Amino acid sequence: MRLLIPIIIVVALIIGLNSIFVVKETEFAIKFRLGEVVRADYEPGLHFKMPFINNVRKLDRRIITLDMRPEQMNTAEQKFVEVDYYVKWRITNPRDYYVATQGDMMFTRARLSQLIRNDLRDEFAQRTLSEVVSEQRREMMEQLVIRADRRFQDFGIDVIDVRIKKIELTDEVLNSVFERMETQRTEFANELRSLGRERSERIRADADRQVRVLLADAERDAQRLRGDGDAQAIQIYAEAFDRDREFFSFWRSMMAYEASFGTEQDIMLMDTRSEFFRYFDQMRPE
Repeated sequence: MRLLIPIIIVVALIIGLNSIFVVKETEFAIKFRLGEVVRADYEPGLHFKMPFINNVRKLDRRIITLDMRPEQMNTAEQKFVEVDYYVKWRITNPRDYYVATQGDMMFTRARLSQLIRNDLRDEFAQRTLSEVVSEQRREMMEQLVIRADRRFQDFGIDVIDVRIKKIELTDEVLNSVFERMETQRTEFANELRSLGRERSERIRADADRQVRVLLADAERDAQRLRGDGDAQAIQIYAEAFDRDREFFSFWRSMMAYEASFGTEQDIMLMDTRSEFFRYFDQMRPE
């Protein structure tokens, strides 16, 4: 009896330990009966099972990140790019997941990688390089997640997100992009130069026109001012002539003498009785 009691206690302890199991917050638990799934909806906590008849398999219920290897993909322009991306997924229905994959995580990763890779290649093949690196990339990722969700509904898996970490251009594509950028910049620069020359010619032509207009207006105003001045001078002369015609004639003669004899060497031979020298004969008042 002394030997039997410890054996019974050990056996009872083993049976008791095999009769309970704990489900954590981060786990799904599937209970089997002789290899058949009998329950897969356990809440976190302590649960019981029949020892040696039931066994429990636990699965991770957290979000799992599948970091994919960089892949070369072809765009609609037939340009190869190297895409580094990842997939976030989780198990939503443990029963369906186990039936579809036997709980094999390696099989799940391989299947998920294959389908996501094929879908991503299709998306890249429908878009140009500028589209996959622009805002359309977000739309492409959303479409990819929706498509993957449909594909994996029977697997009990929810594909949460597919994200591109980095897109690297191959050397050939990179050189092509740089050449195209250089060509575009050159064309843009030539266009700006052409617009600049056109604008410069327009500005010069407008400036020349304004100069001609200003000169014409200035000449017109000058001619008008000269005419007004000449008219005023003539009027003044006329008024002065009417006041004292004799003095005015004398003054005009003096001006003519001054203009005629500019220097001391000037000599003029004329008859003193001529009209030009009529004031020389009037040295004495009458």
